[in-house]
Amino acid sequence: MDGGLVMTGIVIAIDGPAGTGKSTVAREVARRLKLSYFDTGATYRVGTLWCLREGVDLTNKDDVAAMVATMNVQLVMNPDNPSIVLDGEDVSRLIRSDTVALSVSKVATNLDARAILGQWQKDVIAAEREGGYSEGRGVVAEGRDITTIIAPDADVRVLMTADEDVRVARRAGEGADAATVREAVLGRDKQDATVVEFHTAADGVVTVDTTDLTIEEAVQAVLTLAKQSS
Repeated sequence: MDGGLVMTGIVIAIDGPAGTGKSTVAREVARRLKLSYFDTGATYRVGTLWCLREGVDLTNKDDVAAMVATMNVQLVMNPDNPSIVLDGEDVSRLIRSDTVALSVSKVATNLDARAILGQWQKDVIAAEREGGYSEGRGVVAEGRDITTIIAPDADVRVLMTADEDVRVARRAGEGADAATVREAVLGRDKQDATVVEFHTAADGVVTVDTTDLTIEEAVQAVLTLAKQSS
């Protein structure tokens, strides 16, 4: 816990493009406040993996939407060890593969599939607010449209930003091929921006620019907002 701060039923929504640190910050905030951690982007990734495994043409929007509606997925929302299980198999690593990363925008920009997965995300957040891993203390959800579409009534809404080159460098520093990283990061940003706004904060959303911040500084910024909301 952070300074004895205890939260009950709080929803913290963090949006932003890739490489801003939102996943790392969201997990750490959830850990310190003993909340559930929900990476909503993983729902699009597991949907992509499921379609690829089943041989679905990702350009066929109807087939993709129908396929993601049939997924048998369980989420483990412990911030110390979050995971996603597809048909009984832990696919947490597989959904981070280059193959999925370079294909996920085809699912994320499919409006029918997005509606199905978006409703699932809303249901998960509602359930975690009442119970789940955090036993009703709440959830930190991160993605691209959480502050505006999925949880516009969240207690804390944050848009994390950072300079483009910094974002690419952070992802490249994780050990992936630099060219693949640039395409995965900036290419997905460009594609996803056609269906959701995640570069400019909506009304009531606080912008946290992490370009020159350490992870701890970014975490403290969100914790401060959480404390102010209580």
